[in-house]
Amino acid sequence: MLPLAKEDTIADMEQSFDYWYAGHGHLGFYPKDNHRIFNDAIAFTQPEIINEGVDEFLDPNARKLKGALHFLENRPADKPFMLSINFNLPHGAGTRSIKLKEDDDAIYKTMYRNLDLSLPENYIAKADIKTPKLPADLLKTEDRQEGYNYVDTAEGLKERYIRELEAMTGIDRLVGNLRKKLKDLKLDKNTIIVFTSDHGLFGGQQGLGGKALCYEQTTHVPIIVFNPKAPKKQKGLKSDALVQTIDIAPTMLAMAGVTPPSTFQGKNISSLITGSTTEVRNYVYTENLWSTHFGNPRCEAIQNKEWKYIRYYKNNNFSASKEIKYAKEIGIPINEMLYSMHDPQVAIYRDYIEAPLHGEKPVYEELYNLKNDPNELSNLANNPQQSEVLANLKKQWKVEITNARGTGKAEVYRYTNDLYPDGKH
Repeated sequence: MLPLAKEDTIADMEQSFDYWYAGHGHLGFYPKDNHRIFNDAIAFTQPEIINEGVDEFLDPNARKLKGALHFLENRPADKPFMLSINFNLPHGAGTRSIKLKEDDDAIYKTMYRNLDLSLPENYIAKADIKTPKLPADLLKTEDRQEGYNYVDTAEGLKERYIRELEAMTGIDRLVGNLRKKLKDLKLDKNTIIVFTSDHGLFGGQQGLGGKALCYEQTTHVPIIVFNPKAPKKQKGLKSDALVQTIDIAPTMLAMAGVTPPSTFQGKNISSLITGSTTEVRNYVYTENLWSTHFGNPRCEAIQNKEWKYIRYYKNNNFSASKEIKYAKEIGIPINEMLYSMHDPQVAIYRDYIEAPLHGEKPVYEELYNLKNDPNELSNLANNPQQSEVLANLKKQWKVEITNARGTGKAEVYRYTNDLYPDGKH
């Protein structure tokens, strides 16, 4: 959620928005260094700049950010609003750029540095890996994004973990400021807050770094819902129900008294928030179809509360290390080479989506008992005693992937850096 300068606006942008914040790509810890739209912010670090935007949106009497676009200058006090606040912190793209600058808040310079932090369970340094978690021709670690190489050594991992804790503390402070602002504006009794994350991150567990795999370390993320109108008996409830991120939108609409569109694939999980123990989903489906040129294989997974089945497809992608090499030789900006999407890539991605439905076979499979083996250490896919479990999960995989692909006409949305030839936007 970033202040959008006038020269960066889109002419036909939806005019019903009260206020529009936008950003492109991973911000880094110091957004002003790479994004013109932050030039007029008072703060320098990501959490504090975004905090400025939160104040600006909620409080009509707050300082008006120069160049920020207001569609409705005088929003009625009783007009409902939806505010989305998105960080890429504590993601590696943000935490690796922390420089301990003199002007940084003390949080980002000294906090947690006096602690003796332990390594994650099942951590394996790169030099100590004897049997890789996945076959070398499937997970090509030499093409892993350099920003995740900190997991290779205990020292590098501990330094990054400290930075992640610092970043999370900054975000926690913003949440506190947000709640105080809501209270000051007398909006706290009628505003629902949802806090979640898009993915987890490996910290060297089983020798792995990054994300883009279907293991619990990356797919099992928290979701916290605060409803000030909930009765006391519903406060502090916890649930281990299976839900997906696509369930958030229909749930928020339902809690606001709006019927979710029938085209939504997500489910309304508000019953879980009020204490129901009836399962909304029996299975959840996850996949990685992106970042394959960074050495990651395409993979899909289906799981219930006890079992998880993961299937991998042949990794014959052109490697990122070669793309970077040729970008330097030819003179193409590296980010443009890595992230721009053109018609051939659209066709390839479409094939990634469709091929499994049309008979593409997996080249490697995994089966884990999540109750007995929550860290997913023992692959039971080739265990004859679990053949029936595996067969049932494969059938359910076909059901879930068919539903996920839908029946509508395919749309093409390109993610590209073509509009920013100077690399700064």
